[in-house]
Amino acid sequence: MCVTAVESRPAGVALTPSPGGHRPFGARVKAFVALTKPRIIELLLITTVPVMFLAAQGVPDLWLVLTTTIGGYLSAGGANALNMYIDRDIDALMDRTSQRPLVTGMVSPRECLAFGIALAVISTVWFGLLVNWLSAALSLGALLFYVVVYTMLLKRRTSQNIVWGGIAGCMPVLIGWSAVTNSMSWAAVILFAVIFFWTPPHYWPLSMKVKDDYARVGVPMLPVVATNRVVARQIVLYSWVMVIVSLLLTPLGYTGWFYTVVAVLTGGFWLWEAHGLQSRAKAGMAGAKLKEMRLFHWSITYVSLLFVAVAVDPFLR
Repeated sequence: MCVTAVESRPAGVALTPSPGGHRPFGARVKAFVALTKPRIIELLLITTVPVMFLAAQGVPDLWLVLTTTIGGYLSAGGANALNMYIDRDIDALMDRTSQRPLVTGMVSPRECLAFGIALAVISTVWFGLLVNWLSAALSLGALLFYVVVYTMLLKRRTSQNIVWGGIAGCMPVLIGWSAVTNSMSWAAVILFAVIFFWTPPHYWPLSMKVKDDYARVGVPMLPVVATNRVVARQIVLYSWVMVIVSLLLTPLGYTGWFYTVVAVLTGGFWLWEAHGLQSRAKAGMAGAKLKEMRLFHWSITYVSLLFVAVAVDPFLR
């Protein structure tokens, strides 16, 4: 993600430009791009485009892929900008978010709010006119769920925030399918469930790493309110369900041998890492010895490989 700070400063001290203060145009552009959280959107698009190949059982219309991708970026970017607007108070107090544009003062809260709303409106109209209105409704629903349900209602109130809030991150799978077929399918629902069960064991290891940040601002992420042993046990539970669900596509006839092989191998390695984390947690290891970020990094590789297999599989059947 773009670094948009104009000077170094301790976490928790917001930099607010003085009236008429100089904010370079290039830095401002980077700041607005940073509001959309491009690295997170990369993961969303990784789950959208391959599903379009599966829905088309081959190469989908490339113009449709382009318009769906652009619409998805605009919608997710709007949601992320509104998330930063709402969370600007705690972002200023957390080390990992202390360089975000609203905290550094490169973008004002009013600008961020207007930017987020504009992207929400534009993306919905974009989907409706250039893709279809089912995809537009799903996109708008995902945005509202992330902003209202996750950011405003769940994040600061329950340790299950990322579990249910993660539903918003599952929606691109449905959007990719509906963009091609203008309908739903059990294949899309299964892949939705894969991302639903992937999200907690993907994010909890990162939360374990930065739990002091969350504790400082009173956000009850699971690693803040539970021991490492409890968190690791939950990670293993969700991981097993995720891998099992990922294997349902083949017996239901949606995928063939290639996807199955990739799902088994990547899922097996995931379970190896998840159980390894649980073993280290049970042994009382902490800090660098816990090695929780190994699973976090693998989780990104896993979802990338799995969905590439989703896209490639139709050509090998």
